[in-house]
Amino acid sequence: MSAKAKKANDPGVRLKTVKEVALEDNVSEKTVRRAISAGLLEVIRVGPGGRLLRIHPEAHAAYHRRCTWQA
Repeated sequence: MSAKAKKANDPGVRLKTVKEVALEDNVSEKTVRRAISAGLLEVIRVGPGGRLLRIHPEAHAAYHRRCTWQA
């Protein structure tokens, strides 16, 4: 089983929606979707046909570590 599959199957972790990530980061949903498309933010596809996107909190934290400006 891959690390991604393990993350998705962890019953104790609540996955975030694109909207929740956008609100936490104070950006638009479109900005979050651009980060996903660029491969900067790892997502888990769920639902019929894999149309729904969910973000694991660890993936969100990793995105912040990679993309945060350092002054």
